[in-house]
Amino acid sequence: MSQIIDGKFVSETMKASIAKEVEELVAAGQRAPHLVAILVGNNGASETYVANKVKSCEELGFTSTLLRFDPTITEAELLAAVQGVNDNPDMDGLIVQLPLPDHINPDKVMETIHPSKDVDGFHPINIGRMAKGLPAYISATPQGVLDLLAYYQIQTAGKHCVVVGRSQIVGLPMSILMQRNHPQGNCTVTLTHSRTPNLEEICAQGDIVIAALGKPEFIKAVHIKEGAVVIDVGLTRVVDTSKKSGFALKGDVDFADVAPKCSYITPVPKGVGPMTIVSLMKNTLLAAKGTIYPKN
Repeated sequence: MSQIIDGKFVSETMKASIAKEVEELVAAGQRAPHLVAILVGNNGASETYVANKVKSCEELGFTSTLLRFDPTITEAELLAAVQGVNDNPDMDGLIVQLPLPDHINPDKVMETIHPSKDVDGFHPINIGRMAKGLPAYISATPQGVLDLLAYYQIQTAGKHCVVVGRSQIVGLPMSILMQRNHPQGNCTVTLTHSRTPNLEEICAQGDIVIAALGKPEFIKAVHIKEGAVVIDVGLTRVVDTSKKSGFALKGDVDFADVAPKCSYITPVPKGVGPMTIVSLMKNTLLAAKGTIYPKN
């Protein structure tokens, strides 16, 4: 039977370490890390995500600021708000919650965030630095996956890693990170996506399979070989009238079908999800300390 990778437990352990470091910073006369979140509109999922990030800031002793804007805000107005955070030396990190209204170009917004405050790791400079193996803010979800692999001491060197999904937020950076010369790397990586033929056959060759395609329970037992490590990044709300909320959270992996074949597997929820937020907090702490980009 597979071992469950408990992301909630690992994230709580990491939060305790971050909180202690913040306490030491403040005791030494430095200010607490300051994370700014920009939320446009009132998308239900976005509201939840941002609320969880603000809550984590409170738990860890961070300062947080939430900037809310109506969905009618113009692109120019939003870019000006981003620039205002860039120019504020007391604000260390900035996240702009996606998705944005259709009339706003998300790439333009991400490129306006200064790389030193881009704690989501979406700016082209941070992505490029990551690809070259230079110090950079790594996207929170991929970093969370790496931290889980490290905590459970899962061997990656020489393994075949199959990444399912090529998004710029998860799939693409994950494929780059897993092949780099690093303790959680040195894999031979195959990046697959919606137009990959023979996906079932390719996945079944993977020693490590990372599912990040956004299709609930798409990955079945036939996609997985015996003893593989399965990391489920998916998180989709599915209608479930048996639940008080009216929905259930599903990953990209059919857990009940796949788990008996795995050596390790992440559940949904309480797998990769909690690690995403703690990775964001870790990046914000690095920003406050000037570790990646030295403070002026």
